[in-house]
Amino acid sequence: MICEMCGKEVPLTKTVVIDGARLNVCPGCSRFGEDYRSGNQSTGPVSQTVIEERLQKRERRMKTRDIYSGETSVELVDDYGGAIRAAREAKGLDQEKFAELIQEKRGILAKIESNNLIPDDKIIKKIEKALGIKLTETVQSGGKVGPGGANDRMTLGNFIRKE
Repeated sequence: MICEMCGKEVPLTKTVVIDGARLNVCPGCSRFGEDYRSGNQSTGPVSQTVIEERLQKRERRMKTRDIYSGETSVELVDDYGGAIRAAREAKGLDQEKFAELIQEKRGILAKIESNNLIPDDKIIKKIEKALGIKLTETVQSGGKVGPGGANDRMTLGNFIRKE
């Protein structure tokens, strides 16, 4: 008989469990596993439930999600630069003084006010607090995309203009 672990030709093999696998091994390799007895089924049902749990987790993970479903997200308002400029001027501040107030560089503030730079969340919060304005809005994504509703699947017909 051949040892399934080391490949030696031996006259007698012993059945052992090594890392959950049942193998016929030589007496030298049998020290790496535990004796397999047909009466001891401790790894059978337990491993079956583990396998079922893993399959269920994989199924949930692999399930497709509809990115166009009615999820909400927080977005920056369209004319954020104009809103910042108007609120800053209403408070009587020039860019230099306002930049010092929120502890940012004047160049960054100028780019934000001209809509050439999208501010990160930290700067948005500083500006909102200093000027007392709201620069973000909650947007409902999804809804009706094409001829069908949100539950219909997206097709090329939704993007092609029919004349």
